[in-house]
Amino acid sequence: MSPNDIKAISLEELSNIAPELEPAAIPTDADLRDEVDLDSLDFLNWITAIHKRLFVDVPEVDYQKLSTIESAVEYVTGKLS
Repeated sequence: MSPNDIKAISLEELSNIAPELEPAAIPTDADLRDEVDLDSLDFLNWITAIHKRLFVDVPEVDYQKLSTIESAVEYVTGKLS
């Protein structure tokens, strides 16, 4: 799976969790909790959705590594390789 595929899936799942967000308008380096205003529960739901969709385990200690779309793509790409 390519990084572009992972990015598309990440953004799709983010828009499922927070439909008020426009995925194309989210900078890939924006902190999802601070700059995009994703609350803790939505952030956890997004990580869970990524796990279910891409079959990537994300231990709680690694949650901070998925703070942006860019870092999430990098993390998942590393896990899938």
